[in-house]
Amino acid sequence: MAKRRRFRTEEEERTYWLKHDSVGEVDWSKARRLTLPNLKPSVKTISLRLPESMLEALKILANRNDVPYQTLIKIILSERIQRENGKHTV
Repeated sequence: MAKRRRFRTEEEERTYWLKHDSVGEVDWSKARRLTLPNLKPSVKTISLRLPESMLEALKILANRNDVPYQTLIKIILSERIQRENGKHTV
Protein backbone atom coordinates (compact mmCIF):
# COMPACT_ATOMS: atom_id res chain seq x y z
CA MET A 1 0.00 0.00 0.00
CA ALA A 2 1.37 3.40 -0.98
CA LYS A 3 1.93 6.15 1.55
CA ARG A 4 -1.19 8.24 2.20
CA ARG A 5 -1.11 11.33 0.01
CA ARG A 6 -1.72 14.79 1.40
CA PHE A 7 -3.13 17.55 -0.76
CA ARG A 8 -2.96 21.27 -0.05
CA THR A 9 -6.26 22.04 -1.77
CA GLU A 10 -9.31 20.24 -3.06
CA GLU A 11 -8.40 21.39 -6.57
CA GLU A 12 -4.95 19.76 -6.24
CA GLU A 13 -6.56 16.50 -5.14
CA ARG A 14 -9.14 16.64 -7.94
CA THR A 15 -6.38 17.13 -10.52
CA TYR A 16 -4.39 14.23 -9.07
CA TRP A 17 -7.33 11.78 -9.18
CA LEU A 18 -8.20 12.76 -12.74
CA LYS A 19 -4.80 11.42 -13.78
CA HIS A 20 -4.34 8.48 -11.37
CA ASP A 21 -6.18 5.27 -10.51
CA SER A 22 -7.04 4.41 -6.90
CA VAL A 23 -5.73 0.84 -7.29
CA GLY A 24 -2.71 0.60 -5.02
CA GLU A 25 -3.60 3.95 -3.43
CA VAL A 26 -6.71 3.08 -1.44
CA ASP A 27 -7.33 0.05 0.78
CA TRP A 28 -10.99 -0.54 -0.09
CA SER A 29 -11.23 -3.38 2.45
CA LYS A 30 -11.20 -0.71 5.18
CA ALA A 31 -13.92 1.36 3.53
CA ARG A 32 -17.10 2.06 5.48
CA ARG A 33 -20.54 2.86 4.11
CA LEU A 34 -21.36 6.52 4.64
CA THR A 35 -24.83 7.97 4.92
CA LEU A 36 -25.35 11.65 4.18
CA PRO A 37 -28.94 12.26 5.31
CA ASN A 38 -28.97 16.00 4.54
CA LEU A 39 -27.44 15.72 1.07
CA LYS A 40 -29.90 16.79 -1.58
CA PRO A 41 -29.53 15.19 -5.00
CA SER A 42 -28.74 17.55 -7.82
CA VAL A 43 -31.71 18.19 -10.04
CA LYS A 44 -32.08 19.49 -13.55
CA THR A 45 -35.12 21.34 -14.79
CA ILE A 46 -36.58 19.94 -17.99
CA SER A 47 -39.48 20.79 -20.23
CA LEU A 48 -41.91 17.95 -20.78
CA ARG A 49 -44.86 18.16 -23.12
CA LEU A 50 -47.83 16.01 -22.10
CA PRO A 51 -51.34 15.75 -23.46
CA GLU A 52 -53.65 17.84 -21.29
CA SER A 53 -55.74 14.78 -20.47
CA MET A 54 -52.65 12.95 -19.16
CA LEU A 55 -51.65 15.94 -17.04
CA GLU A 56 -55.16 16.18 -15.59
CA ALA A 57 -55.15 12.44 -14.81
CA LEU A 58 -51.77 12.85 -13.07
CA LYS A 59 -53.08 15.76 -11.02
CA ILE A 60 -56.12 13.74 -9.96
CA LEU A 61 -53.92 10.79 -8.94
CA ALA A 62 -51.56 13.11 -7.11
CA ASN A 63 -54.44 14.73 -5.25
CA ARG A 64 -55.78 11.29 -4.32
CA ASN A 65 -52.34 10.37 -2.94
CA ASP A 66 -51.85 13.77 -1.28
CA VAL A 67 -48.62 14.57 -3.14
CA PRO A 68 -47.75 17.29 -5.64
CA TYR A 69 -48.22 16.08 -9.22
CA GLN A 70 -44.56 16.67 -10.13
CA THR A 71 -43.53 14.49 -7.19
CA LEU A 72 -45.92 11.80 -8.40
CA ILE A 73 -44.33 11.94 -11.86
CA LYS A 74 -40.88 11.43 -10.27
CA ILE A 75 -42.18 8.50 -8.20
CA ILE A 76 -43.73 6.84 -11.25
CA LEU A 77 -40.58 7.34 -13.32
CA SER A 78 -38.35 6.07 -10.52
CA GLU A 79 -40.45 2.92 -10.04
CA ARG A 80 -40.44 2.21 -13.77
CA ILE A 81 -36.67 2.74 -14.04
CA GLN A 82 -36.10 0.33 -11.15
CA ARG A 83 -38.41 -2.23 -12.75
CA GLU A 84 -36.71 -1.91 -16.15
CA ASN A 85 -33.24 -2.14 -14.61
CA GLY A 86 -34.33 -5.23 -12.67
CA LYS A 87 -35.13 -6.98 -15.93
CA HIS A 88 -31.54 -6.66 -17.07
CA THR A 89 -29.68 -7.86 -13.97
CA VAL A 90 -27.75 -11.12 -14.19
